[in-house]
Amino acid sequence: MLFPQEIIYRKREGNTLTTEEISFMIQGMLRGDVTDSQISALTMAIFFRGMNARECGDLTRIMTQSGRVMTWPAQQFNGPILDKHSTGGVGDKVSLMLAPMVAACGGFVPMISGRSLGHTGGTLDKLQSIPGYNVKPDPQLLEKVLKQVGCAIIGQTDDLAPADRRLYSIRDACGTVESIPLITASILSKKLAAGLQGLVMDVKWGNAAFMNKYDRAKELALNLIRTAKAAGLPTRALLTDMNQPLGATAGNSLEIAETIAYLSGAYRDQRLHEVVISLGAHMLLLGKLAHNEATARKMLQQKLDGGQAADIFQKMVVHLGGPADFMSQYQHYLPTAKMIRPVPSPEAGYIQAIDTRQIGLVIMLLGGGRKKPQDTIDLSVGCTHIQQVGTKINRGDPLMIIHGNNADLVEQAIKLVQKSYVVAAQPVKVSAVVNDCLLEDS
Repeated sequence: MLFPQEIIYRKREGNTLTTEEISFMIQGMLRGDVTDSQISALTMAIFFRGMNARECGDLTRIMTQSGRVMTWPAQQFNGPILDKHSTGGVGDKVSLMLAPMVAACGGFVPMISGRSLGHTGGTLDKLQSIPGYNVKPDPQLLEKVLKQVGCAIIGQTDDLAPADRRLYSIRDACGTVESIPLITASILSKKLAAGLQGLVMDVKWGNAAFMNKYDRAKELALNLIRTAKAAGLPTRALLTDMNQPLGATAGNSLEIAETIAYLSGAYRDQRLHEVVISLGAHMLLLGKLAHNEATARKMLQQKLDGGQAADIFQKMVVHLGGPADFMSQYQHYLPTAKMIRPVPSPEAGYIQAIDTRQIGLVIMLLGGGRKKPQDTIDLSVGCTHIQQVGTKINRGDPLMIIHGNNADLVEQAIKLVQKSYVVAAQPVKVSAVVNDCLLEDS
C-alpha cells in the first residue's frame, strides 16, 4: 500500500524512489487522488535531494506516456523529424528563425513551444501577435501543416504530456522551477511525446538564465543528453551566453518584427545569427542532412540568403490562420505601442555589463510578461535598438528604446534600464555567445 506522505518523507530523507512510487504520485496527481500541496512538497524534496538517472528517466517516461505520443509515418515524411529547445532568456527569438531554415534544408520541425514565464519571453506569445495565428491546431491540421510546409511552431496541446503541464504549474507556484531533474523531465517528456528523431538543446547560462552559473548549466545539459539517450532520442546541447539580451529587440510583436528583418536580410544581429546557425547546424547533423558542421552551416546560410526560409515562414503563418501577405506587410498587422521613448545613457564610455534579468522584468513592468499564468499580456510593449556589451556610447545616447502604453510605467522603465547598464571608461572584451557543444555520447 502506497501513501503520498510516506513517499514525500522517503524523498525528503534522501532515499531513492521506486518506479512504482513515482508513477503513483504522477497518476494520482492527474486523477486528483494526490493533492497539489502533496506534489508541491514532493517537488521541494526533489529540489533539495535530487534524483538519480533511473528516477529521472522514470519520471520522464511516465510524464511522456500520460497523454498522446505523436507518430510521423516515414512514407509521408521523407526527412528527419527534428526540433530545438531553449531553456529561456530575454530576446530569444531563435525558434522563429531556425524552424523554417531547417525545414528549407529538408528537415521536418514540429516545434512545441511555451509562453512567457517570469522574466523570460515565450515563443507562443510572440506568435500570437500575428492576427489569426492558431497556436493550438488539432492533430490533423498539425500533420497537414508539417507535411506541406515542413515546420509548425505551436503550443502544447491538452493531450500532449498533460502530467508535465500540471506539474509545471505547481513547480512555478512553489519555487522549484530550477531543479535539474524536474527541468529534464519537463522538457524531454514534451519532446518525446512529439515523436522526434533528433533534438538540439540551447542551454543558457548567465544573469538572465534559470541557470546563472556555467557549471550548473553544463550539469543540466549533460543530464538532458543522458536521459534523452536512455529514452532513445539522440540529443546534443549547446551552452550559450545569456548575460545580455539576444538580438536587438525584446518584447513580443517587436521580436516578430526582428524575425522578419532577419529572414528577409534587412538586419541580422551577429550574436543572434551565430546562435541560430550553430543550433541549426547540429540539427542537420543529427538528421543526417549534412556530413559535417561546415557544410551544414553553408546549407543554412544559402537557404536564408536565397529566401527559401522566409517563404516557409510565410507559408507556416498562412497555414495556421495568419495573413497571406504578412512577410511584406507585417508592420500593418503587428500591434504597436503608443509611446516610444529612448533611454539616455547617464555616462559616456563602454558598456561593461547588463543586468539582463532586470531588462526582462522591465518588459513585465510594461505589461509584456506574466506575473501569474492566467495574466493577459500587452503584445505591443518592449525594447528595441538594444545596445550590447562592448559598445562605445556617449552620454545621452540611447541605451535602448522603450515601447509602452502607460506614461508612468515608461518613466519607471527608463530609470530601471539605466540602472541595469554598467558603463565604464575602459573597453571590455566581449565573450563568445556559443561557449560549448556537448554531443550525444558525452
